[in-house]
Amino acid sequence: MFFRPRLFDSFSGYSRALFTKDVFAGLTVGIVALPLAMAFAIASGLKPQAGIFTAIIAGGLISLLGGSRVQIGGPAGAFIVIVYGIVERYGIPNLLLATAMSGVFLFLMGVFRLGTLVRFIPIAVIVGFTNGIAFLIGLSQVKDFFGFQIEKMPAQFFQSVHALYLAADTFNPIALSLACGSLALLILWKIFQDRLGWLSHLPGTVVAMVVATIVTSIFNLPVDTIGSRFGGIPSGLPAFEWIPISWDSAQYMVAPALTLALLGAIESLLCARIADGLIHDRHESNQELVAQGIANFTIPFFGGMPATGTIARTVTNIESGGTTPVSGLVHAATLLVIVLFAAPLAKNIPLASLAAILIYVAWNMGEWQKFIDLKQFRLPYRITILSVFILTVVLDLTIAVEVGLLLAFITFIYRISSLSRCEPALASDYPGLNNQQGRIDAYRIHGAIFFGAVKLLEKIETNLPSQILLLDLKNVIYIDTSGMDTIMELAHLCKIRNIRLIICGLAHQPLEMAERSEFLSALPQDSFYPDLSSGIEAATA
Repeated sequence: MFFRPRLFDSFSGYSRALFTKDVFAGLTVGIVALPLAMAFAIASGLKPQAGIFTAIIAGGLISLLGGSRVQIGGPAGAFIVIVYGIVERYGIPNLLLATAMSGVFLFLMGVFRLGTLVRFIPIAVIVGFTNGIAFLIGLSQVKDFFGFQIEKMPAQFFQSVHALYLAADTFNPIALSLACGSLALLILWKIFQDRLGWLSHLPGTVVAMVVATIVTSIFNLPVDTIGSRFGGIPSGLPAFEWIPISWDSAQYMVAPALTLALLGAIESLLCARIADGLIHDRHESNQELVAQGIANFTIPFFGGMPATGTIARTVTNIESGGTTPVSGLVHAATLLVIVLFAAPLAKNIPLASLAAILIYVAWNMGEWQKFIDLKQFRLPYRITILSVFILTVVLDLTIAVEVGLLLAFITFIYRISSLSRCEPALASDYPGLNNQQGRIDAYRIHGAIFFGAVKLLEKIETNLPSQILLLDLKNVIYIDTSGMDTIMELAHLCKIRNIRLIICGLAHQPLEMAERSEFLSALPQDSFYPDLSSGIEAATA
């Protein structure tokens, strides 16, 4: 069935015990999502409520309509760099337009069942841009971590480093102390969480945020807070508002929207795959993309930001006992209750503490061990992962992914072509070829005959026999149009030189390709034999 959210399948055998687990898991994830949603929005150049509204509305829609039983949707760290760049270059109204357009692209990807194609992106490319994004997230938080006085952080890498350098003498030692304390608390909480008894159920990010907020409030510390910079967060959801749309704006938003859609698809499906491994289930990737599309198309009309599947909150959901999309809906409802009844308390949250939380998230987000282990991998893998990382940091995620895919494509073509080989059949293996060299030659081809390996057949053209040429294609697993054209050119050359061409072992996909290209009808009926032995017997008869 095309449209069938996993929520529909979750009620079979659903019990009060499962509902209780889902409720407690949803409450836990909702509390975890609160500081992250605000931090992601602030780091993206938006107000903190944009992240919270996204977690509530988009997160609820993703759980309601998604193809995974336990995935939690909402704002994600992977979007920070992209969203910040769009906001700085095009403004918030065009960010809303790009987000809605990305929702359309994601929905169409699901409708046309392109979910499995995302899995074809090589792991080197994914690790490269994931680590690049994590690095940029950490860099973006240096300003608030040290309390630097910078009016507006540039989006580009070198300009950001230059701005931080110029503002080095404005650092706030109190903000730095608060940030270091929050980071230390996060690390220690993670290390000793198993020994804390009932406190172990509290997420470290929430504990760090609450402690920092209390300290800031009691001692009235001179640091930037959500209240001083943004005026707090509203006590209620935003009203529906039409986003401004014009053709002049839309044509410039296509590329950013495609970037958001691609990154959202990769993040959500990777997250769903990780969740599958933890709960021993299998998600429906196309249904997940449809849900992501609907969520991202909807949220801009409520002033939100791009949303996707979030690995940290999904894992928290699973570890807390969540088993169905109900836990995701409870997570959204939890955030809604917090916004409605506890929003005024958020004004004293120090931005230095949120910066520490984001740096902690960025560190855990990156797969830094892959960099340490680079020497264990082949040179093409190292070049790909480092190129994507550097280009993500210095230039742009879109360029980095394009270059990474190109490098991976070239590496793949080279490796596959190196697996294909052409070797002459020996007389010791086929006695019928004794004393026939130069008059009757036979070649055995292995692997794939495609545009990257046609040189195998081109070598045969330079050393044709005088009477009969036999090609054994029994071990050929694939032929593309370029390979088929090369075989037909070889057949035409044999015809011109009055050399009989015999094809042996043609079957499966190569046979289908020969039929479609009308190669079978171009040669006499006695030119095809099931194996090389029968072909040689016919040639020497």
